[in-house]
Amino acid sequence: METTDRTVLITGATSGLGRAVAESVAQRPGRLILHGRDAERLNELATELSSAKASIELVTAELDELSQVHDLVDKVFELTDHLDVLVNNAGIGKGATDTRQESADGFELRTAVNHLAPFVLSLRLLPLLETGAPSRIVNVASGAQQPLDFEDPQVEHNYTGDRAYGQSKFVMIATGFFLANKLPAEVVTVNSLHPATLMPTRMVEEGYGHTVDDLATGVDAVLHLIESEALESVTGQYFSGQQRAEAHPQAYDPDVQQRLWKLTEELTGVQL
Repeated sequence: METTDRTVLITGATSGLGRAVAESVAQRPGRLILHGRDAERLNELATELSSAKASIELVTAELDELSQVHDLVDKVFELTDHLDVLVNNAGIGKGATDTRQESADGFELRTAVNHLAPFVLSLRLLPLLETGAPSRIVNVASGAQQPLDFEDPQVEHNYTGDRAYGQSKFVMIATGFFLANKLPAEVVTVNSLHPATLMPTRMVEEGYGHTVDDLATGVDAVLHLIESEALESVTGQYFSGQQRAEAHPQAYDPDVQQRLWKLTEELTGVQL
């Protein structure tokens, strides 16, 4: 997938895993569209990558507000006529405390950023991904998965950061499986991964205070899903690192997937 015409969009590119992946992908020819919340930090990253082989484009948006997610989509359509890879990397960890937070739209914050935003991006950017076929959607999820309580989807009761984070990643994976079944693998593949365990990122430091794997392990795992020729027609899979693995069993339940998809369509107002 290394061509001068390749266009890759990475969300959450100004820090942690997203930044490290961006730095690596920038060394390949093509176009790299980098998203971040803060324009100043994006510009600093672009300066750092000024000698890279890829041409760099920058887009800013707060992913906890759906109107800004839609604005981000519009900006990407202005920048390119196709996408080869969408990396849904931006996310929020479990947090330092078990204090429930809401997004600008009134959704539970981790649900909004970790699931609703990438859902909207994936569906609304499908025309660009289809034009760039064969293309790939890479969902940066987690091994920390908890099934959604359909009676309390916004985690309004018995809230913990672990529960909110785990549910958001579970739903990301399960709806990714659902989307993969709707799209021809030769056109767009959709795969999710747990990149590595407790990498040295700000998110991990805030939530856990210690690390396990190094950042390079996570970068290699994401690059594997972006670039491996062996995965050209592989879709609807969950990876732990670079190996295929099993997500939470309920993520494979067709009824659960259907309910989660319908709920997400209702929350976002976006349909396939």
